[in-house]
Amino acid sequence: MSRIIFCLVFALGLGGAPWALAQTPTASAGSDGREGTFKTVRGEVTVVRGDVRSAAIASGPVYAGDRVVTGLKSAASLVLRDGTVLSVGPDSVVNLSSFGYNSTTQEGHVLVDLLRGSLRMATGLIAKLKPEQVKVTTPTTVVGVRGTDFIVEENP
Repeated sequence: MSRIIFCLVFALGLGGAPWALAQTPTASAGSDGREGTFKTVRGEVTVVRGDVRSAAIASGPVYAGDRVVTGLKSAASLVLRDGTVLSVGPDSVVNLSSFGYNSTTQEGHVLVDLLRGSLRMATGLIAKLKPEQVKVTTPTTVVGVRGTDFIVEENP
């Protein structure tokens, strides 16, 4: 059953996991079309892009449709172009199912699927302007974002 936990950054104390506050947004997707960038990678973290599996690396790209898989004692944080920070906990599977962001209007959408494990999200500019455009799903729940910093856990 899914558990949704809302909390403040300073109340966490989550044992050194790479949890982070929202970051300053980047102006464009860059020449490689990335929607985000891995900021920290600890342990065994894999990116699945289509049929290709590769090790995630700090400063590496994240694209819409990517799946991030972390090992048992592993974690990763990534920053999307609107400044949203996704921190993926140990033994987790997260899909960046859909992402779009217009840096001129600061409008867009974010859809993240948490299939297993834990995810902390500190929302960026999209949620500030239109929070209804930010959604997190689990196999049993859809979360409409109304806050700016929250944790979602999926324990099958």
